[in-house]
Amino acid sequence: MVLASLLLLALSTVVIQTTQVAALGSACGVPLTTGNAAWGEPYWLENIQHQGVAPFAPNATKYKVFRNVKDYGAVGDGVHDDTVAINAAISTGSRCGNLTCGSSTTTPAVVYFPAGTYLVSTPLQAYFYTVMVGDARTPPTLLASANFTGIAVIDADPYTNNQNWYTNQDSFFRSARNFVIDLTQMPANVSATGIHWQVSQSTSLVNVVVNMSTKPGNNHQGMYMEDGSGGFMGDLVFNGGKYGIWVGNQQFTVRNLTVNNANTAVFGAWNWGWTYQRVIINECQIGFDLSGGGVGGEAIIDAVVTNTPVFIKSPKPTNVSVAGSLVLNNIHLNNVSAAVIENGTTILAGGTMTIDSWGKGNVYTGTHPNGTFTQGKIHSAHKDSCLLDHNGFIVSKGHPMYADYSADQFKSVRSLGAVGDGMTDDTEAIKAVLAKYAGCYIIYFDAGIYKVTSTIQVPAGTRIVGEAWTQIMGAGLNFNNQEDPNVVVQVGTPGSQGVTEITDIIFTTQGPAAGAIVVEWNVRDPPGLQGAAGMWDSHIRLGGGKFEVFSRADNDLLLLILANGTHLQDAECSAGSFSPECFAAFLALHITYGASAYLEGTWVWLADHDLDGFHQLTLFSGRGILSHSQGPVWMIGTAEHHVFYQFSLVGAKNHYMGLIQTETPYFQPDPAPPGPFDLSKVYDDPTFENGMTMAWGLWVQSSMDIIVFGAGHYSFFQNYSTACLGNTTCQTQMVNVDWTSSVSIYNLATVGTTYQLSIEGNGIIYFANDSEGFSSTVTVWSPARAIYP
Repeated sequence: MVLASLLLLALSTVVIQTTQVAALGSACGVPLTTGNAAWGEPYWLENIQHQGVAPFAPNATKYKVFRNVKDYGAVGDGVHDDTVAINAAISTGSRCGNLTCGSSTTTPAVVYFPAGTYLVSTPLQAYFYTVMVGDARTPPTLLASANFTGIAVIDADPYTNNQNWYTNQDSFFRSARNFVIDLTQMPANVSATGIHWQVSQSTSLVNVVVNMSTKPGNNHQGMYMEDGSGGFMGDLVFNGGKYGIWVGNQQFTVRNLTVNNANTAVFGAWNWGWTYQRVIINECQIGFDLSGGGVGGEAIIDAVVTNTPVFIKSPKPTNVSVAGSLVLNNIHLNNVSAAVIENGTTILAGGTMTIDSWGKGNVYTGTHPNGTFTQGKIHSAHKDSCLLDHNGFIVSKGHPMYADYSADQFKSVRSLGAVGDGMTDDTEAIKAVLAKYAGCYIIYFDAGIYKVTSTIQVPAGTRIVGEAWTQIMGAGLNFNNQEDPNVVVQVGTPGSQGVTEITDIIFTTQGPAAGAIVVEWNVRDPPGLQGAAGMWDSHIRLGGGKFEVFSRADNDLLLLILANGTHLQDAECSAGSFSPECFAAFLALHITYGASAYLEGTWVWLADHDLDGFHQLTLFSGRGILSHSQGPVWMIGTAEHHVFYQFSLVGAKNHYMGLIQTETPYFQPDPAPPGPFDLSKVYDDPTFENGMTMAWGLWVQSSMDIIVFGAGHYSFFQNYSTACLGNTTCQTQMVNVDWTSSVSIYNLATVGTTYQLSIEGNGIIYFANDSEGFSSTVTVWSPARAIYP
């Protein structure tokens, strides 16, 4: 470790010895604890003042971000057909859908469903940038009529004339929360689907129940997903059906999935890698059916399977493919006849038992370049107790909904002086709100784009809620010097602790911003509260979104476009250009030494294309996610297109990461890293030796007890050309671990990379040994010797 890191660690240790508690605003007498919503009171989102803005929507002064479906004619009595009214609530306002555009950030919408039963006869079409939210206190029911027609009750990517509305790999920014979907009125023999969820990053399904027929031979399924590039979903229950979920996607993470009384709980059609964390399967015939042969890697951790004859049906390996890597960790079986069968033969017996760590695929250790094909017990990573709950499972915490809180426990930043129009400097207004109310109210960032020109300090103990991905945008000279970088949003001060929750926020910059550290995360969990400091459905998006600067003229508030405020779109930063005006960040996310963090579904994206345009971009962000944290850190996330690395762990400890996904910048190796940035010892930047001319997907130095439970690291381009994919030479190396680190990596999938894993910058695992066709998969890599405290 470099000297700078040693100094950092020493200084941070001093800070930890003088731990601060959560701060309280000047108007606070006592900290916010429990909610005060009365029995029968609607969800706070229904009652709060709705004043969010979409400043660059067509007809922006009249555009409504928040839409209550009852305001559009929905009744919610289970008798009237509410389909037309709900779809009107979703689509009103020249929104992006129905093949009118591929993507757009300008027309966000929160579509709210009060408690009730909403009868629907055709799909509810989730337009781009839509959050569908039900009353979290009494989740509404979406009841499919007996004569329902269409692909699914909720449709995230509709087909028109056999053409998807959105490109499946770019189907971003969709969320559905707090619903019961009921298919039981539909005949059992009719094909019926609860959710068509063909999505990519920055999407989520949370707190959803789907009820289906339990008749033998029924044709119901809870979810259908044919492709995409996700993604996260969690806290889901599927009852009945032929399939609980039928899914195919490049990569995905599923947390807290329950399937009861289905014929098959999960049918895996294809993937490069999926991670399932905390799965409960009851009274099904098959748990996971992966026998089709298209699954590259399946990793399942913390499962309880009961009264299910077959847990997993696995495909048989061929002479050209391992035909699906499989990792099982901490699996509890109760009355399961066969744990894993392959081509009709049991390869792992069942019973009532616990599977500690078992795998099927190629297993690697240390510097040995040749893996061993294994069907049996595999390396079991050491899990520090700080990562585990009282059941010994990886900590699991869902998106905070604040269902028990009332609207008067929230403070709106727009009500207190912030504007959110993407032009006004909201720095002082936001600072004033936090200084007065942080810790005793939930701070509500109404929809909008809040421009800030100096560091926003979010005290430990603050809860922040956005609306349809409210944006906080760092702008100005303060963030444009890579020799003297500054933080845009600082969450906690070093050594501070407190329940700190951020939901539905996007952190971004206005270019040029070569010196922007977009988010610095210092806060840690209070003692005894795991996962208390975290982010859910919150992202760092750099470039690719529309932030025009307007001036108001005349009394009619006529809006005149003067310039594009980000300077990070195709007009300024088209693919192949090289401009100092196109620097988007110095470092996207820094998790510091004394912090803990629970990050769920976090997308840290340097835009490769313009979401409000049509073309690829050349933007520069030096670093993706850097962690010096001593843990615990739980990370479900994606980092893409940063210059040096996507994930870097230096001097870190006690991290659970699964699934993580990366893409290398499309413009590299022109310039090759470190260009156009300078390497920094202060931030422990990696080296680029042995012909390494591309960004690292994962870089690990001097780190202990790191568990990567599912990873997809992809390199598709060299200077915007995909010719390198033909012989898997888009880059030579992707994942690097040093000798001193203790790291366990499960289901490592790579694309376009010659060596899947390197030690000390020397390629070790050659891609062709682990071919799954387009991708290559390592079932597990572990150090030559385990290093425990």
